[in-house]
Amino acid sequence: MSKDKLIKKQPFKGKWAIVSGGSKGIGEATAKLFVQLGGNVCIVARTIEPLNEASEEIKSLRVDDNQSVEVISCDMTNAEQVKKLFNEHIKKFGVPDYLFNIVGISYPNYTDKLTLEDYKLHMDTNFYGQLNAILTVLPYYMEQKRGHFVNMSSIAGYIGIMGYAAYTPTKFAIVGLSEVLRNEYKAYNIKVSIVYPPDTDTFGLHEEAKTRPEELNIIAERAGLMQPDDVAEIILKGVLKEKLYIHAGKSKIYWRLMRLFPKLVHSFADSDVKKARKKMGKKI
Repeated sequence: MSKDKLIKKQPFKGKWAIVSGGSKGIGEATAKLFVQLGGNVCIVARTIEPLNEASEEIKSLRVDDNQSVEVISCDMTNAEQVKKLFNEHIKKFGVPDYLFNIVGISYPNYTDKLTLEDYKLHMDTNFYGQLNAILTVLPYYMEQKRGHFVNMSSIAGYIGIMGYAAYTPTKFAIVGLSEVLRNEYKAYNIKVSIVYPPDTDTFGLHEEAKTRPEELNIIAERAGLMQPDDVAEIILKGVLKEKLYIHAGKSKIYWRLMRLFPKLVHSFADSDVKKARKKMGKKI
């Protein structure tokens, strides 16, 4: 179904969503489209200024003046803060129908150049930043026997891409957590979706390019980028279909290849790196 037809249908009318990482990139795009499709949204991020700017843009897309757009300024790595602020929001507005966990960071580099603190920062943000919200909302979902977690992984959630030694384990962890949630709480009618986006044209990706290995920058030149709005549309269409795995771009092809023919994927990766290093004049 096209985006225009979805907007006419208003499938999220009367529904609430909390979107962590909702002030930029895929998170903001998802919140915008959720509102265009009739829903109410609360966006969450650490810094209040980008949150307020994003909320004004999202409000301008409302199809009904009765729709609500709220903000929570919160450090998603702080479990106590998440619990306090999310509980306050739920007490005021009710249990969200959807929890979109799109918070995340990525500062790639060669493994020998990463510090232990780099690994901790990625795990705190990308894994615990999602887990803290999940553990806060889960008891509400169990009590009402419904709800939907939408957790952000990555192509790096099933392929160990060079340069992402701090990032990749967090995305593998999200997949494992999400599959456990799906299996444990299916009887409670709690839905779980795992999103696997490819490289997307966001502020975060442009920041990555500053530190990631040059081989990856060369490989990325021909890989192409998706736009956040296109990824958001794929996410929400997948959520409406209650898909466990939501793939965008070429991620589904790579996901299938990795499951069925891992050696083939490794050979592709080796070839890409070899070509990039040759272009760089590297012998290793």
